[in-house]
Amino acid sequence: MNAQEILTELVAIPTPSHQSNLPLLEWVTRFLEPKGWRVQLLPYSDEQGVAKANLLARPPGVEQDARIELAFVCHTDTVPFSDSWISATRLTASADGRLLHGCGACDVKGALACFLAAVDGSQVSPQVALILSADEEIGCKGMDRLLRSTQLRIGSAIVSEPTSLRPGIAGKGYGLARITVNGVEAHSAYPNEGLSAIALAAKLICQINELGARTKGEVEDPLFDPPRTTVNVGVIEGGSAKNIVAGKCSFLVEWRPVPADPPRGILAQLEWLCDCMRSEHPKAHFHIEPLRAEAGFSEVGEGPLQLRLKTMAEAAGVPFRPCGISFGSEATRLAAVAEEIVVIGPGDMHTAHSERECVPVAELEEWTQALRNLLIAS
Repeated sequence: MNAQEILTELVAIPTPSHQSNLPLLEWVTRFLEPKGWRVQLLPYSDEQGVAKANLLARPPGVEQDARIELAFVCHTDTVPFSDSWISATRLTASADGRLLHGCGACDVKGALACFLAAVDGSQVSPQVALILSADEEIGCKGMDRLLRSTQLRIGSAIVSEPTSLRPGIAGKGYGLARITVNGVEAHSAYPNEGLSAIALAAKLICQINELGARTKGEVEDPLFDPPRTTVNVGVIEGGSAKNIVAGKCSFLVEWRPVPADPPRGILAQLEWLCDCMRSEHPKAHFHIEPLRAEAGFSEVGEGPLQLRLKTMAEAAGVPFRPCGISFGSEATRLAAVAEEIVVIGPGDMHTAHSERECVPVAELEEWTQALRNLLIAS
């Protein structure tokens, strides 16, 4: 089977994070076991009691717990999709046939399809492994479980994400906090008797936006676009009625620090801003709840995988252009057990998580051939 045929099958199996990924893992198992691969499922139930699993597969001729020289890593879950997303579970081609649309087409079932197409009929090195994880889209929870339940030893790891086949050799971290503002409720006809939590939150958010702008020029890394730590307020809620001065308002702040920035650095600045607001508005209460503060991963020099990718690019007459990735990935977790990590895959993250999600057919074909070269037994 070629990558497009396999991707058609994978997209037809819905795997948003709130559903089980077992049907997809069963499909992969049926594909690999007749080829002699040893497939190990590591099952668990998530917080809602949904049955899920991680998967570790090795080709013939190697012990399951042997050191992995080249790990190919894919998450199996996708973001949720609505009924209006017509191509969600049916792979469809664009009018010119150059793009394939579907939920997971690039994030990241397209990469998995390339891997399976590459091993189909190929003599794969026994030093290779396939690692499939659950719950990446909701905080890399499956990979966290996998690393706790195994003692993986990895030389080089390919972490599948849509990078338009540019090798990502460094990644930003991720931080998240909830800020809750408590004011004083009052009838809107008598606003002087109250203290609007929404107004105070709006003032604080403006200061947080200025904080994000101030990160420009402080610690910059040219591998990334944008090349600095970024800050975003993405969710806000508050108030009880249109004619009531809001007594409570909360919002979520996320930040993506470049590797040179400490992951809790922005959190410390948020706490300072809240202290300033407390001094200015003593009748209000400002509470910060840290939710996540994860470091990214840094460039570690040219390892064997990066050198092979560079050699392959030069042989094809294609510029070798490593980059940093600004979105989250399982690379931050695998950095603890792998000597080298490259984040790479077909498709563009700008189209993911939406009805626009697609993967170029040409990139599927190119990555399948590249993987054949990387995975073949020497």
